[in-house]
Amino acid sequence: MAAAAARVVLSSAARRRLWGFSESLLIRGAAGRSLYFGENRLRSTQAATQVVLNVPETRVTCLESGLRVASEDSGLSTCTVGLWIDAGSRYENEKNNGTAHFLEHMAFKGTKKRSQLDLELEIENMGAHLNAYTSREQTVYYAKAFSKDLPRAVEILADIIQNSTLGEAEIERERGVILREMQEVETNLQEVVFDYLHATAYQNTALGRTILGPTENIKSISRKDLVDYITTHYKGPRIVLAAAGGVSHDELLDLAKFHFGDSLCTHKGEIPALPPCKFTGSEIRVRDDKMPLAHLAIAVEAVGWAHPDTICLMVANTLIGNWDRSFGGGMNLSSKLAQLTCHGNLCHSFQSFNTSYTDTGLWGLYMVCESSTVADMLHVVQKEWMRLCTSVTESEVARARNLLKTNMLLQLDDIGRQMLCYNRRIPIPELEARIDAVNAETIREVCTKYIYNRSPAIAAVGPIKQLPDFKQIRSNMCWLRD
Repeated sequence: MAAAAARVVLSSAARRRLWGFSESLLIRGAAGRSLYFGENRLRSTQAATQVVLNVPETRVTCLESGLRVASEDSGLSTCTVGLWIDAGSRYENEKNNGTAHFLEHMAFKGTKKRSQLDLELEIENMGAHLNAYTSREQTVYYAKAFSKDLPRAVEILADIIQNSTLGEAEIERERGVILREMQEVETNLQEVVFDYLHATAYQNTALGRTILGPTENIKSISRKDLVDYITTHYKGPRIVLAAAGGVSHDELLDLAKFHFGDSLCTHKGEIPALPPCKFTGSEIRVRDDKMPLAHLAIAVEAVGWAHPDTICLMVANTLIGNWDRSFGGGMNLSSKLAQLTCHGNLCHSFQSFNTSYTDTGLWGLYMVCESSTVADMLHVVQKEWMRLCTSVTESEVARARNLLKTNMLLQLDDIGRQMLCYNRRIPIPELEARIDAVNAETIREVCTKYIYNRSPAIAAVGPIKQLPDFKQIRSNMCWLRD
């Protein structure tokens, strides 16, 4: 993305990784890279308990326009405030795919009352940080500032989403920026594989398209496309103004009424329905024997945010875990898959993931292997998946529960996302109770439902000559011989 003087922009590619920050609060904890051993694990759990004791009350108010205002006042001297909008690339079609992301680029290029330079200088002089990102289902604009500057931060956010000039010159300039960003993404094989995975898993649907959109769309998106997207999707019921830190809810509520009260009410018309996206067990293979390593992702269809099985799948995801050669001590790790891959030198790294959307999801594993170990690594992965369905132990599940709770409790900063996904902030005791309710029997039942005898989606890039054919991989979702 374009980098402005007062704006350090995180890559959209990084945001899109769903075990990262792209589209989930809960998933991020489920597949975090932290691993805890012995006393360190106990200390982490104690730290998590301290976090729970210090979590402030979440206050939520809904305005007449449908805009929800949510805040947590922890009494700090700084605050984070942002607009979480229920609109991303999933609401696009083939012709305008890439518009939501393009619009994100245009948000900081000037408004009716601020030029781009004025905006950058104002943010810089405040010592603040202004940023945005786009995912498949959400767009977020947020600011980090001193608590005393909350009114200015909210006013700036309101200005950039309601009064951006979307000038033709700036639009033309951003085309080149986005095209260069696309080239950068294409060099990140993990991002490439996950785009392929979505493309094959959700064929001919909105979730199968990329967030950045195809090159031809980037070259043709017009100012009218951007304005139409705003007027269609940036409506009160689809927006959450969320803040945390040194924030007074009453002050935030007054600011919301002043800056958003009338303008969001003027956006008439029906809110577009969520486009249906059907999962298809299938594969995409891009063989290139000149590449040093094979990159592979395999996933089954999971569930949406609010589904009762979500927490159980998160525990199962944490149980599989992640590993790379830099960790060391693989033979002593509690993840059995890490032990097996380390002992057999089967891969350079693997990461489990649990990607949730509103009504569907992807549960699986991403791995980087030598060409000679691709088949063996996949065999071990599928064998471990079958073990989840048949013989996982209580001690393993207890470890995964603790690690999941620790990671989640130490990352309680996504008020806006929870409001969009659940229409509420999930209380910590409820979250802990739902995790604690998961046992080995539950894991076996739920994993059997979503993994056993299911057709997976597969995306593979690189020297993948030894990757078994799809029919063989599909048959291994039932039983495996050593």
